[in-house]
Amino acid sequence: MEPMDLTEKTLSREDCFDGKLVHVHVDQVRLPNGQTAAREVVDHVDGVAVLPLDERGNVLAVTQYRYVFGKTLLEIPAGKLDPGEDPVTGALRELKEETGAVPDIFLPLGRILPAPGCYGEALYLFLARGLHMEEQALDPDEFLQVERIPFPEMVHRCLTGEIEDAKTVVAVLKAKVQLNL
Repeated sequence: MEPMDLTEKTLSREDCFDGKLVHVHVDQVRLPNGQTAAREVVDHVDGVAVLPLDERGNVLAVTQYRYVFGKTLLEIPAGKLDPGEDPVTGALRELKEETGAVPDIFLPLGRILPAPGCYGEALYLFLARGLHMEEQALDPDEFLQVERIPFPEMVHRCLTGEIEDAKTVVAVLKAKVQLNL
């Protein structure tokens, strides 16, 4: 049996909102069966996230209030890429801004698509080791607390659902499996 072409072809686009971080549009598409459907799309700038491990095997994690969910979440340091910025450069910048850490070793953990059903963002994940601590440089609208949490505890919290942030769960579990941490 020959595989079906699953491609949806764009017929039209209606721009709905153009903000600082996101652009929202509704596309009319032709489905593989010839029917049409609407696709609501949120284009978002790409981002980076870093799993920083200190010499004692602790993760430098950040707790910050996430307005959309109305609560604080424990996450790994992360942020958006500037236009044209290389993911490694952006990740190193975000790590230093949020935690003050500068690594000797910086390894890629891959790229993920957080919500591909409607959200156009890719996140580049990294592992940082051999950390040297310098000054934090938080953005004016950024408020967070840095904590050091043993890596096995981070794994446990990811597996029990206590940590809900997708990029954090993926980075922790990838590091656990790929690096046998």
